[in-house]
Amino acid sequence: MGAGTSPGADAAAAAEPGGGGDSAAGDVSEPVREPVSEPVGEPVREGEGDGDAVPSTSRRFPTVTQDTARPEGGGRAAAGDAPAPARQWPLLTVLGATGLGLLIVGLDSFKESFRWGTILIGVALITGAILRRILPSVGMLAVRSRFTDMVTYGLLGVAIVLLSLMTQPDPWLEIPFLEDVVHSTVP
Repeated sequence: MGAGTSPGADAAAAAEPGGGGDSAAGDVSEPVREPVSEPVGEPVREGEGDGDAVPSTSRRFPTVTQDTARPEGGGRAAAGDAPAPARQWPLLTVLGATGLGLLIVGLDSFKESFRWGTILIGVALITGAILRRILPSVGMLAVRSRFTDMVTYGLLGVAIVLLSLMTQPDPWLEIPFLEDVVHSTVP
């Protein structure tokens, strides 16, 4: 303790960062550590020789999930006071066109119904990718991030349209390097 100072003043000076204590006398005081609060569900390991509990940097998921983040753009596509179908119109548009395509394929009512039905299904997925890109909120059409949804819907839609255009007999589109893929799928 310095001359003319009270014990409380020395303790307060020692607690200040970089201050206090008699550094000339070789007294090196440890910085005051705040107690570490343990987050719920995280494992705790012992510190490096000082006995303090330090939260682990575990990459494990918690045993109980408290909340799930809504995908970007996953909000309502219409106002909250609108009826449910109006709030989910982007999803219902894609599902309606896909259902119509499946109905055309299933009924097989005209010569090229398989081709036209599958083209409609592919176009519905491409429409879903476009809606996901241009609308800020698409309701339940948002499943993952905006980029992932656009790529997934778009690639699947284009693949379905291309395969339906290349369907045998009498393909409407002939792509030489993909011809082997189509022939291997049709016995």
